[in-house]
Amino acid sequence: MESADTPKKQRESRKSDWENFWDEKSETEEVYSNAGRILRHLSKVTDLREKKVLEIGAGTGRDSFPLIEHGARVFQLDYAENSLRILKHLAEESNLEVNIIGGDTFHLPFRDETFDIIFHQGLLEHFRRPVAERLLRENIRALKRGGLLLVDVPQRWHSYTVAKHLLIAVDKWFAGWERSFSIGELRMLLRETGLTPVYAYGEWMYPSFFYRAFRELLKKVGLTLPLYPTLGKPLTSLRSWSRERFLATPLPLYTGISIGVVAIKEKSPS
Repeated sequence: MESADTPKKQRESRKSDWENFWDEKSETEEVYSNAGRILRHLSKVTDLREKKVLEIGAGTGRDSFPLIEHGARVFQLDYAENSLRILKHLAEESNLEVNIIGGDTFHLPFRDETFDIIFHQGLLEHFRRPVAERLLRENIRALKRGGLLLVDVPQRWHSYTVAKHLLIAVDKWFAGWERSFSIGELRMLLRETGLTPVYAYGEWMYPSFFYRAFRELLKKVGLTLPLYPTLGKPLTSLRSWSRERFLATPLPLYTGISIGVVAIKEKSPS
């Protein structure tokens, strides 16, 4: 029996959580796409042609597959066997030339200064600060001088964050444990690991968090809504117009579901 002085074991994100998740999501048509946001934002700060790019925690690989079509040489790394199977299947199905690697993000199987670009979406938030810093430093080790690191994480001030923490509290969160970030916190973390932030963005969730949650509830009683709601052409056009207009402002940095920062590894040691 634990004494009052015995610290409780902290919840954490485990490999088994991700094996189960990707086993359940093996039908990738049921996994929401991030609508090419990594491509869209990287293209604003660099030319992808001939760049050597590593995606860590690749999942389905749909963030990095589009980079291949823009001339990048892509490497995808994940430690979940079920993710690796999905990556290989999608690469073969689409006839894409990509390097798929099973490995540990804390001990990347690459030499120092191998990549021009490293990125991860939905990874850093699964680790508490000391471990997250170690993860970033390993990213930096494998990044060339003058190279770019893109880190994409959940934004703190969102209804999704409230729901997530409620589920974590009752041990029902699919990933075991997860944190969120403010844009200021993410920028500061990257600066403290020796990088220089050069670009930041925020993204809104589409379809909305409430639609997704409602869809999941209905699935439990045998009803299935479309992955994306049908809005009709006028509403779809209006949504696209307003989204493009407001995503170019600072507003998504403080209201979006996720935020990202691109930072550079300086060319000469500081």
